Amino acid sequence: MDASPMIRHYSRRYAALLALIFAITASAAAQTPAPSTSPTPKPSSSPSLEREFFRNILRDQRAIWTSPLHLHREDAKWLAPLGLATAALIATDRRTADALGDNPTRLNVSHYVSYLGSGYGSGGVAAAFYLVGRARDDARARETGLLGGEALIDSGIVAAALKTSTQRPRPRAGKERGDFFDGGLSFPSGHTIAAWSLATLIANEYKDHPYVRFGAYGLAALVSASRFTGRNHFLSDVLVGSTIGYGIGRYVYRVRHDPNIDIDLQGGQTSGVRSRLFPLIAPRFDRSTHSYGMTLAWTF
Repeated sequence: MDASPMIRHYSRRYAALLALIFAITASAAAQTPAPSTSPTPKPSSSPSLEREFFRNILRDQRAIWTSPLHLHREDAKWLAPLGLATAALIATDRRTADALGDNPTRLNVSHYVSYLGSGYGSGGVAAAFYLVGRARDDARARETGLLGGEALIDSGIVAAALKTSTQRPRPRAGKERGDFFDGGLSFPSGHTIAAWSLATLIANEYKDHPYVRFGAYGLAALVSASRFTGRNHFLSDVLVGSTIGYGIGRYVYRVRHDPNIDIDLQGGQTSGVRSRLFPLIAPRFDRSTHSYGMTLAWTF
């Protein structure tokens, strides 16, 4: 039997797939404006994020899906390595996934960890930021919750569109596992996209808090790993999902972030009167004894 037609068949599938990958992973970065050296306040009369929430999602989707038209030559410095890495992982996905086996303990742990990237897990985190921000009149927490919700909805739409387009069966699907356009929903990892989009948004909002920033990215990486170790996705699904999620979170923050929040923080001001229902929580570290603690303070 001549294998050439089959090789050409799969080559065409992979070529079309990689073209789609490049178009989507480039989306957010291509539309992201250059950061300003100093915050520029927005007019106070601008519509609130709550009022513009669904309109902003529509604007995001238009920017995401048209962004391949706005690629620049310098984008090749990250697009080319990503393409090569994705191609290499696709070629070895079956081998790496099959090498894991079905260890019950690992599968259970991975299953529980991946809850952080689920709709109710990541959505709950975004909702908590928003509710606490409203209760404490904390503009940054409120914005984090709103923009986090926006990024998660953007991520869900992109993930659903890509899964429907690529139709890749999951690692435990059987003989057709790893193939594309064969009725599956493995590519890319939706949990990974959600985790990275929210983590990137939180990390940018709290960039002056290293522990928050690295903690957010660390949890997103943990969710990504769990989707592979739990045999729900291939490594290429996770890589592309992480890239898309990072791009969406970065885009939403750069486009929607209110610079007035940064000005208030730099001036040592608060965004409003702190609620008496919640304490001020501040970490403490004693260098002499190398001990850690936490301070709670209420305003009565």
